Amino acid sequence: MNTPSASIWLQRTPAPDAAGRVFCIPQAGCGTSVFGRWPERLRGIEFLPVELPGRLSRFGQPMPPTFQALAEVMLTGLRPYLDVPFAFFGHCWSAIAAYEATALAERGGRAVTRLFVSSDLPPHEPRTNAMSTMTEGELGVEVAKMIRVLGKEPHPDLMAIYVKILRDDMAVRSRYVAPEPLRLATPITAFGWTDDEEIRPDQMNNWADCGEVKLEILPGDHNGFSAAPPEMLDTICFGMKA
Repeated sequence: MNTPSASIWLQRTPAPDAAGRVFCIPQAGCGTSVFGRWPERLRGIEFLPVELPGRLSRFGQPMPPTFQALAEVMLTGLRPYLDVPFAFFGHCWSAIAAYEATALAERGGRAVTRLFVSSDLPPHEPRTNAMSTMTEGELGVEVAKMIRVLGKEPHPDLMAIYVKILRDDMAVRSRYVAPEPLRLATPITAFGWTDDEEIRPDQMNNWADCGEVKLEILPGDHNGFSAAPPEMLDTICFGMKA
């Protein structure tokens, strides 16, 4: 059961005795439920889904206009919990959010243990996303598909809200301009998925332009991360202690 959190960015207050914390950022159009199958804690490492503006308890709060602005307010909100080794995990759209949060932390003099990214191109590679040109109806189909991946049925009365969140998130991606320099001091673990039809596993190799990278290719489709595969969680825990 989730306990009240001292931060609007988290659903529960982090455990004071955690050996490390991984802040897990949902992808475009999604909330913290995408991490519903992930454990709260494994081998002393705490997994903390990040509650983005516009979702759940933050309904009605606007998404910041850029990934950089999102990183700034997110890092400010999470600051009390950066007192142990920490990392960011981002999948698809949120890989860039995780990258920008890591870069901002570095510029502020905070050492990030590792950046974990899944199923997206690195910041400097433009990504043409079919969803950016979809109609509201087509976006609704995509949203419904993701909800069903999570084992739920989309609520008809809420679909318009979900589509707006997705549209707003995609607008942030369309405005994104990669920074210079690209490289991070933080080591990167990049996850590719064997059956991913959006981002080929070998494309994740290009994160090497952003720093020291370790590529892990796992069985599964584009949303394979949501099932919390043990081999992925093991890799993350190992990376937090390496």
